[in-house]
Amino acid sequence: MKGSTEKRLYQYAMTSRKTIMIGIVCLIISVGLELSGPFIAKIVIDEHIVGITNPNMEPVIKWLSLYMGLLIFAAFFQYFKTYLLQISANKIIQRMRNDVFGHIQELQMDYYVNRPAGKTVARVTNDTEAIKELYMKVLETFVDGFVYMAGIYVALFLLDVRLALICLILIPLIYIWMRLFKIYASKYNRIIRSTVSEINANINELIQGMPVIQAFRRTKTAKDEFETLNERNYRYQIKMNTLTALTSFNLVKILRGIAFMSIIWYFGGHTISGTSMISAGVLYAFVDYITRLFEPVNQIVSQLPQLEHSRVAGARVFELMDMPGEKVGDEKMPAYDGDVRFRNVTFAYKKDEYVLKNIDFHINPGETAAFVGHTGSGKSSIMNLLFRFYDPQHGRIEIDGMDTKKYSRQQVRRSIGIVLQDPFIFTGTILSNVTLNDPSISRHRAIEALKAVGADTFIEKLPKKYDEPVRESGSEFSTGQRQLLSFARALAFDPAILILDEATANIDTETEKLIQEAMKVVQKGRTTLIIAHRLSTIQHADQIFALERGKIIETGKHEELIQARGKYYEMYQKQHGNQTVPSIF
Repeated sequence: MKGSTEKRLYQYAMTSRKTIMIGIVCLIISVGLELSGPFIAKIVIDEHIVGITNPNMEPVIKWLSLYMGLLIFAAFFQYFKTYLLQISANKIIQRMRNDVFGHIQELQMDYYVNRPAGKTVARVTNDTEAIKELYMKVLETFVDGFVYMAGIYVALFLLDVRLALICLILIPLIYIWMRLFKIYASKYNRIIRSTVSEINANINELIQGMPVIQAFRRTKTAKDEFETLNERNYRYQIKMNTLTALTSFNLVKILRGIAFMSIIWYFGGHTISGTSMISAGVLYAFVDYITRLFEPVNQIVSQLPQLEHSRVAGARVFELMDMPGEKVGDEKMPAYDGDVRFRNVTFAYKKDEYVLKNIDFHINPGETAAFVGHTGSGKSSIMNLLFRFYDPQHGRIEIDGMDTKKYSRQQVRRSIGIVLQDPFIFTGTILSNVTLNDPSISRHRAIEALKAVGADTFIEKLPKKYDEPVRESGSEFSTGQRQLLSFARALAFDPAILILDEATANIDTETEKLIQEAMKVVQKGRTTLIIAHRLSTIQHADQIFALERGKIIETGKHEELIQARGKYYEMYQKQHGNQTVPSIF
């Protein structure tokens, strides 16, 4: 669904067109009933008050009673109009947010690497909320206003064609003002929305990094950065408010003055010339309608800032939705045996800056392979490619002899598990962090996985045990405990291929022994790829690949590489306290 922002907002509105159309019908009926008032007043004035010595109050009471009844019916239809338009607005935004969130899941990993999380959050929440105001307030106000104005113009033409034609000049004046307003408001709103996103990103980063900020006494610097963004937002909000003040009051005031001057000139001219055939009732009705005409004009003009605010927000949301992604394809496929092969794989995150060069290796089902090397050697990039967070520029990656590009990313990941160096723990319970709310994983299976990796040693001491609530990021648990939960999660999902990304890098020696036991449990019967930081954890590996600057420079088992006395040997010696052997790692 491509096109201009206005067209796409309209297309979203049309997803609830039935509800909106029923609401508009209720509005038309309500407006028609309400606008009957001046006509009834004209009849009462001309036929039962003016020129009559002793007015008969009985028909006057009947006409007034009729008008009260019409107002009651009008209120009934007005309620349903508001209710239906509010319902449709909420449905439209619900659908839009679902679409945006669904598209975020389709975006490739480099989108998240290159953008602060706060900016994306702002588009999903703040910007869609601004669009919600478009459908809930602006749409209702404009529809109300145009229908109301159309009804008034119909009434004016019925009363006096010539004066009604003069009053039509209001329409092009309002249109011209709206176009001029859009030029400046769009500029201001784009900067405001962008700044709000930057503020969200800044706050998100500050909250996550507060321990570091306070520890290094950088609170003043952080405050200055925030105040700079806040000052920019304030400056353009003032400009926007000034523009709004000019439009909402002065424009309507000028137009109202022009309209009443036209009425005075028209009726006064005819009266002076002695050609006036206009009754007092017509004059009253005309003045009443002109007065009512400026109510929707004022409401429409006052909503112009929100209209532009929502339009700019819509442009930002659609910009996100237009970013290239890949449809989520989670169809089932046969379980992997776990045969992994890289064939001359070359990969770069940025054009021509290759981090992997002609990587070629083969891991048989059930084998354990370890990848070692200094920071930037390409270890994590190999795992990113296997998990299809990225695709290589050259070469191919095969699982069980099939090119991974032939499957969707979700299909490739279905039988691959991962344990990260810094495991991510979600808000919820211990069990929900193991099952990730997957209905295929039973409570019994999750508990057995936790026991298998040794996590029950600390869980059994908790008040609610396996149903113990977990706060954001699992901050109440130690690094080792969070790592055990991560191992249990991998075990519960029972992957054919397991990736261990430096799973013992951030834990103490005592906890490492517990983690190593957990590693043995989850590795059993699985093809395992380990990014190794501590070489003591990979001595059992079937294959060890030493990387340097994106290339595999040594391959073999631990004993073979030690005997070869190459780069792996130098690294091993350094980790075991022998500083006499130089190391380039």
